[in-house]
Amino acid sequence: MQIAHKIEITPNNVQKTYLKKSFGVSRFVFNWGLAEWNKQYKEGLKPNGLKLKKEFNSIKKEQFPWVKEVTKWAAQQPFLNLQKSFDGFFKKKSGYPKFKKKGKTKDSFYIEGSCVKVEGEYLKIPVLDSKIKMTEELRFLGKINSATFSRTADKWFVSFQMEIPDKKPEVIRDRSVGIDVGIKSLFVLSDGLIVNSINPLKNKLRRLKRLQRKFSKTKKGSNNFLKLKTKISRLYLKVSNLRKDILHKFTTFLVKNYSLIKIEDLNIKGMLKNHKLARAISDLGLGEFARQLIYKCKVYGRELVFTDRFFPSSKMCSDCGAIKKDLTLKDRVYFCDCGNKKDRDFNASLNINKIGRAPTEFTPVEITALQNKVFPYFVSSIEESGI
Repeated sequence: MQIAHKIEITPNNVQKTYLKKSFGVSRFVFNWGLAEWNKQYKEGLKPNGLKLKKEFNSIKKEQFPWVKEVTKWAAQQPFLNLQKSFDGFFKKKSGYPKFKKKGKTKDSFYIEGSCVKVEGEYLKIPVLDSKIKMTEELRFLGKINSATFSRTADKWFVSFQMEIPDKKPEVIRDRSVGIDVGIKSLFVLSDGLIVNSINPLKNKLRRLKRLQRKFSKTKKGSNNFLKLKTKISRLYLKVSNLRKDILHKFTTFLVKNYSLIKIEDLNIKGMLKNHKLARAISDLGLGEFARQLIYKCKVYGRELVFTDRFFPSSKMCSDCGAIKKDLTLKDRVYFCDCGNKKDRDFNASLNINKIGRAPTEFTPVEITALQNKVFPYFVSSIEESGI
């Protein structure tokens, strides 16, 4: 099984200079390859990443001797990345590849796994004499296939792509859960648990606006310009980390306690076209939630079911099955002629859980135990919320 293991590193000044040079070489080679691709295509040729790599290697010693100051992988992997970019463009999965601009695109470079040596909390890479300090040791035993170094704000990271033995799925009781996604409550489970939304971007938006106003008034390239740019990048990183933290904890909770997980197949791109709710929806990280849940279900051997995109989970009564066509977003409580009165999101989660097979659910006592043990700080229940 292949996994990615990302660790923060704390390089010294010499090592930072080396990493910055590697970032620059990787960016320059990608731009050179893209420019050469465009040139050859206009001349009627059929360029590809492998041919461009050979052409660059034949001239780099004379025209670009400074690329040898860093590992050779910084000047080789960009051609494979360029080929992947064009493959995605030809398959209409992505746009036409763009040139990488310093300070605009993410700094990163790749090293093949056999050239990387890990000794406890220290990392040895080619050309660099000293060892780079990591903030923790590798938490997995296995073969390192590659290492990708990157920088976000003033933080430095290395991401190991590793081959580890397949994990034996933990045997748990056959239980299912339906999950409804919302803005007010991030997730509502059919068992009655509510995961409250932390709104990381919304809570940091005031400070972000203030910093960006100051940033817009600074002179480009000045010390204040660089300081404010770092502060803004740090704030964005904190927002991203807060969002990923809650999603990782919740998805791990799901795969450790449920054998069958049912979620909505949401049209996120369509939802973002609603300009009144676009920021709130993007702040939830729904795409990241689905990505994490898919790979964790594979690791833990759980079954994941997506509802039909047009399944009326919110408009359907969870008791009698009647559909309320005039339901609007303002209606937070679902009323039905049969006497059903439930929170709108909880009613939707019950309908989602009824799709397909429905194994045993948690008892109220087990739900309380889970709530106190796993999520005591941001999870409540339907009863406690007064719904």
